[in-house]
Amino acid sequence: MSSLRDIRRHIRSVRNTAQVTKAMEMIASAKMRKAQQAAINGRPYAFFLNRMLVSVRDHVDHLLHPFLQQREAGRTLVILLSTDRGLCGGLNSNLFREVAKCNRATTDFISVGRKGTQFLTRAGYTVIAEFPIKEAPTALDMRSVSKFAREHFLTNDCRGVNIIFPRFINTLSQKPQLIPLLPITSLEEAGVDISESIETAVSVASDSELLIEPHPQAVLNTLLPFYIDFLVYQFTLATRASEHSARMVAMKSATDSANKLIKDLTLSYNKQRQNSITTEILEIATAQLAMNG
Repeated sequence: MSSLRDIRRHIRSVRNTAQVTKAMEMIASAKMRKAQQAAINGRPYAFFLNRMLVSVRDHVDHLLHPFLQQREAGRTLVILLSTDRGLCGGLNSNLFREVAKCNRATTDFISVGRKGTQFLTRAGYTVIAEFPIKEAPTALDMRSVSKFAREHFLTNDCRGVNIIFPRFINTLSQKPQLIPLLPITSLEEAGVDISESIETAVSVASDSELLIEPHPQAVLNTLLPFYIDFLVYQFTLATRASEHSARMVAMKSATDSANKLIKDLTLSYNKQRQNSITTEILEIATAQLAMNG
């Protein structure tokens, strides 16, 4: 049985840990609100830009633009968006389970985030490039990632470019998702639920109402690189929102567990202290009786 001194030391240690996790929870909560809003604000624009490009795509010959060409052979390039730090629950673990579905022999990776790079290296995947992820990434920061992916798709034997990231659903739920980037396809075909984003956005004109000037090929040449850049940036914002949400929930759970442990230790301390006092009283009473006898 632990001594009273050991229990007091344990309580003090757990209380200090609870203070740290509580502070981390508050910091993550403050960052989470800003990151969530940034991720949500860009959804309607990304989804309707995709719908517009798919409509324009249907007016051109797919063989005329490399970003639209379906390729049957070649390696697959995957952009992995992870975090630089841990302490965010099972966010990265769930993400890496999605990565494990990729074929090592035919897949190359671009890693954005230190945790993803560490996992890919240990698991034996081919990492052709790695980029840091900033606390508050901008579109300009992520353009280097998307530009590298676009150039790799055009100049190498690349079948397609996909992106894996933790999709932000809400504060308590983040789901790993793989979305094809190249060749261009509709997000609906990629399995993305757009119902939440189109409720508050203006509907895109139907194909019969589109007026494309000067011609569809010129529009695609201008918009397709911009679309890829924006989509990578949007998914990076979703990754940051997921990270801060998962960390806030994980730190809250750790704080609650620490507080519960403190209560249990305090109860154990009080019981042991009471037993010690009772034992001392009995010893004194016994000694008194022996002296009187």
